[in-house]
Amino acid sequence: MARTSRSTERRRGDLLFLFAVILLAALGLVFVYSASSYNAEVQYGDKFFFFKKQLIGFVIGLICMIAVSFLPYEKLQKAGIPALLLSLVLLALVFVPGLGKSNYGATRWIGFGSFTIQPSEIAKYGFVMFTAAYFAKDPARMRSLKGVLPVLLAGISVCVLIMLEPNMSVTMCVGAIMIGMIFLSGASAKTLLCICIPVLLAVPALIIAEPYRLKRLSAYLDPWASPRGEGYQLIQSLYALGNGGFFGVGLFRSRQKYRFLPFAESDFILSVIAEETGFLGVLALFALIGFVVWRGFRIARGCKDFYGYMLVSGITLAFAVQSALNALVVSGTIPPTGLPLPLISAGNTSLIVTMTGMGVIYGASKHTDRDPPHKIYR
Repeated sequence: MARTSRSTERRRGDLLFLFAVILLAALGLVFVYSASSYNAEVQYGDKFFFFKKQLIGFVIGLICMIAVSFLPYEKLQKAGIPALLLSLVLLALVFVPGLGKSNYGATRWIGFGSFTIQPSEIAKYGFVMFTAAYFAKDPARMRSLKGVLPVLLAGISVCVLIMLEPNMSVTMCVGAIMIGMIFLSGASAKTLLCICIPVLLAVPALIIAEPYRLKRLSAYLDPWASPRGEGYQLIQSLYALGNGGFFGVGLFRSRQKYRFLPFAESDFILSVIAEETGFLGVLALFALIGFVVWRGFRIARGCKDFYGYMLVSGITLAFAVQSALNALVVSGTIPPTGLPLPLISAGNTSLIVTMTGMGVIYGASKHTDRDPPHKIYR
């Protein structure tokens, strides 16, 4: 009887993880409407404009998440190299005249009529799929720098193309995912040092190389030096955080969303959430995000093979890194840069791709141990 019950639980998968993901995406719908309703009415004459787009993304993402959860994750292992190549091709197509779409001085989208996609969101998970498949084919590769080199080359290739858009924030995100996955693979401390030191040295060099990055760094150090220029967005975000206090001003009652805070429905939606729900609301939101991350790594630990462990860990890591970077930017802890809060911010490519990735994790949970023992893959 106990064996039958445990088998049934495996087939159902981690329902708490699934519920938490859907709840986050549903909360995203609420806050996208709240943050965008005024701007949407002024700009498009329809206060539900961004909400409708997000709802479409939510429905498509939910369908993709459920559909992919029925696909055995082992079948994705052969798609590692194709996923990486597709990511690189899509990133390169951004620079093709007529296909690439520019906005605010950056070319980050591919457009087909009114339909647009952001390849960098896809590339994060394409890189994760490649890395998981590469290490799983021969886990001994992680033990030397030479063995890790193809992963480094793949990660650097993705980062270079994203940086050329330019998009420093997603570049940092992919770089962090690359180092994180190498660490999770069990690479030696010596190998990690050989990778991390050049990466850390490259960051200031990349900032110095572009004048706009220096301006953003200056705005981060002293936003009040240019309150109407580079420092404006951070100042408005801090106003929202401060105005929210402990309990918030109330749902749908944000003041900063009235066109004071740029990108209130996307990159800086957390500022609106903080203003409306206060410190307690943000704490509850990140408790839910933390729960998804914890369950994700727990599922990874219970996977029956090294590929499953690396794939689920990589997807979870991508979600965790992006969530953390967004919070750090909004709070002024690191220099301001555009990066959506996954599952919450407006943006269909990010929402659909993230929910699909979560579907892979949920699918893997159907084939894991309920209370997995600690595993060391070597």
